[in-house]
Amino acid sequence: MHRHIIYIINPISGTRTKKDLHSFIEQKTKEQQIPYDIFPSVASGDYSFLHSIIKQQKTTDIVIAGGDGTVSQVVSSLMEYDLNFGIIPCGSGNGLAYTAKIPKQPAKALDVVFTGNASAIDGFYINNHFSCMLCGLGFDAKVAHDFAQQPKRGLTTYIQQVIKNFFSAKTHPFELRVAGSSFTTDAFFISIANSNQFGNNFTIAPKASLSDGLLDIVIVTEQSKLSLLLQTMKQVSGFNQLQSDNINANKKGIVYFQTDQLTIINKEEAPLHIDGDPAETAKIFKICIKKKCFRLLQP
Repeated sequence: MHRHIIYIINPISGTRTKKDLHSFIEQKTKEQQIPYDIFPSVASGDYSFLHSIIKQQKTTDIVIAGGDGTVSQVVSSLMEYDLNFGIIPCGSGNGLAYTAKIPKQPAKALDVVFTGNASAIDGFYINNHFSCMLCGLGFDAKVAHDFAQQPKRGLTTYIQQVIKNFFSAKTHPFELRVAGSSFTTDAFFISIANSNQFGNNFTIAPKASLSDGLLDIVIVTEQSKLSLLLQTMKQVSGFNQLQSDNINANKKGIVYFQTDQLTIINKEEAPLHIDGDPAETAKIFKICIKKKCFRLLQP
């Protein structure tokens, strides 16, 4: 079968040196005798410059060496083409790759690119922004905004930002409209998850699946800081049950449910992140799943 791979390498994501990765990818792809091109990622997220190359070279695969934010931008820009997408995890979190069981070591991740199976997975839109994995409003978005300002990336820096923000964390008022009903809540954060990962194997939505046509909504409501810690640990450990029929918005601790679309009124314009990258917030978010919208190479 003819293959042509375009690699997109994010030069700044994560902590690993990218020069070695570039030559490693070249060497391994040549060994497989697969024609390829390599491009750096673009900050704007606009990959339309690849359209003509995809057509000319009859490109079959786009492989992204970067984090979740880069993956989202590339997929959003190119998903109308008949392509398989692969990931070499190089970000600080790599939530989508971990959910899809793609190994962190570049050599093993490349093996998945060369021999893995492509299966269709969901993405979702938050207003007009595409997300492959996870959006958050409130506390985790504040952490993402602060993290983006740090000179040094990586898990240690991220944890430092979480701890620093934890003590000053405050709730924000939200109104949610789901399945014909609406409720208001004060929450530390709301996660909208298509994958079960925050990244680094930190599981915020344990029941989330990449291809079930549903989004997992996790609302961490107003409570004491000690309770906030305990409830978040419970959620991450998978002890909180999904609320199936009627959503109990007054439930203390964590409200956890699934839906294929919802509207969030963000009254105080709490900060937003999309796939771990800081994003511009808004007063109203319309969120809906886009079922099986791209094919991901998985082990």
